[in-house]
Amino acid sequence: MALRRDPDKSALTAFADELRAYRALAGLSRDELAEKLAYSPSLVAMIETARRTPSRDFAGRCDQALGTPGTFARLEERLRSVPFPVSFRPFAAHEAVAVSLRSFEHSLVPGLLQTPEYARAVLGTRPNTSQDEIEDLVAARLARQDVLAREDPPLLWVLIDEGVLYREVGPVEVMYGQLLHLAEMSRRPNITIQVVPYSAGAHSGLLGAFVIAEVDDTPPIAYLDTAAEGETIEEPSVVAQVLLTFDSLRSEALPHGASRDMIMRVAEERWR
Repeated sequence: MALRRDPDKSALTAFADELRAYRALAGLSRDELAEKLAYSPSLVAMIETARRTPSRDFAGRCDQALGTPGTFARLEERLRSVPFPVSFRPFAAHEAVAVSLRSFEHSLVPGLLQTPEYARAVLGTRPNTSQDEIEDLVAARLARQDVLAREDPPLLWVLIDEGVLYREVGPVEVMYGQLLHLAEMSRRPNITIQVVPYSAGAHSGLLGAFVIAEVDDTPPIAYLDTAAEGETIEEPSVVAQVLLTFDSLRSEALPHGASRDMIMRVAEERWR
């Protein structure tokens, strides 16, 4: 029996909805399905509520247990075909349902706070990438920002190095618009943006940008930006180290209001 699908749903939500529907059709409880899959009931629950990305193995076992040859394999393939680097896709799924996000950037404005023009200027530097592919990447980056428009948006705490405000990404008008957007977003009650000033010196954040996502009832997960495609980290000891780095950087940052004042001042003095 083919269940009706909504093409507008995200790939993660679609997988979750189909799993719940087919499990109900089979008359199985979560515990019973978990036993058939040889996965924990808690993992099944997290995937059914779009709080965890299913693996290829999980999808294959679902098809076998629920008698849906290829259905969940195709849905999982769709999850892996979204226009993000392979290393970022597991984190993107967590970012979309996070209750809190903590981010540090030393070179660029974080993707969740980029304007379309700034995002296009950043992504347009990718080698061997056609204009159509760049536009797909820009659309995907902007779609990530939907998380901030949810009824219950995550708490977003962003630390940026002062150098981000001065790095010329695109024409002057692009930079001016981007900094005004940063200042405006910092006025939202769920968003805190702080600048780590040059006076902090050679701080630990200069080693690399990162994002930490927290989802209800699951350990935090981190994404580390690298010279390659980046890396999604779930190992608790490593994530704990990244959290410690964030707290250390936050202690060096200007207060929220002073950071907004600096952003506006640089916008007017450097990019106006």
